[in-house]
Amino acid sequence: MQTQLNTHQPEVFFHVGTAKTGTTFLQYRVFPKLKGLYYIQRTRYKKAIKIIQKGEHNRYLVSRELDRRVFEKEVERFAKAYPNTLAIIVFRRHDSYIASEYRRYVKNGFTGSFKDFFDVQNDSGFFKKEHMDYDRQIKILEKNFNKKPLVLVYNDLKNDSKAFIGGIANALEATVDLSTLDLSRKHKSYSEKQLKAMQFMGKFINMTKRRGFKNSFLNLLFRLYLGTLRYGILYGARLLPDTMFSKSPLISKKDLKEVKKYYKADWKACKSYSTRLVTDFSQIEAVDLNEDLIYGGI
Repeated sequence: MQTQLNTHQPEVFFHVGTAKTGTTFLQYRVFPKLKGLYYIQRTRYKKAIKIIQKGEHNRYLVSRELDRRVFEKEVERFAKAYPNTLAIIVFRRHDSYIASEYRRYVKNGFTGSFKDFFDVQNDSGFFKKEHMDYDRQIKILEKNFNKKPLVLVYNDLKNDSKAFIGGIANALEATVDLSTLDLSRKHKSYSEKQLKAMQFMGKFINMTKRRGFKNSFLNLLFRLYLGTLRYGILYGARLLPDTMFSKSPLISKKDLKEVKKYYKADWKACKSYSTRLVTDFSQIEAVDLNEDLIYGGI
């Protein structure tokens, strides 16, 4: 493993996501409020290594939601520069996670069924089985970083937000005043009716395709067009009668039970590996986080 690129040896923490585990909430509502370290926001992630190399601070927290396509590559890249980094990752039970991801993709124009998205039997879906192999992700972090990763469970954030946020602060040897956090609701979840409307319209209009215009202004216009189209359909669907839509659920309970059963051992191992955050509550004010805020609107 390569040595660090400069003589300065800062303490580095790297939150690697993942999606639908309260990542956006942590990035924008919690991490900026941690005192005792320098936080590099996700929008500056590409410059994170260069920022750390400047050596202007002794302790850094970097956060980036690494999806299945770039997880291993980005971990390897970061570890070559700072192998002593403490990686932080939050996992959500597999069936809950994949259901939330499917709804997010449908909201963004995915028109296929749940089995088109994830097929636990034949592994022929858009998401593959290895994409939810938590043990594999943990091993990637162990292989590349010298420190054992801090593995957390999403349900702990949902069930006891006070312990979770305060516990992260303690684990990073930072402090946080929960009374200063913005706990207002971000946005509500989309209903099945809204998502079914997106699926229907997606058969006629491709809302998933990305255009790579050379002109940045044209790229901006295209993104605005897609955003206006998507949200126009989503909010317009609220005005339509329920009778216009099929009563069949977007995701069947049977499919989710199969996912839960398939990953039962992986989830058990993940929970056993995870760190139970112990919090000193003396300087932390109790709060009750809104579930929709944590979920990020699934």
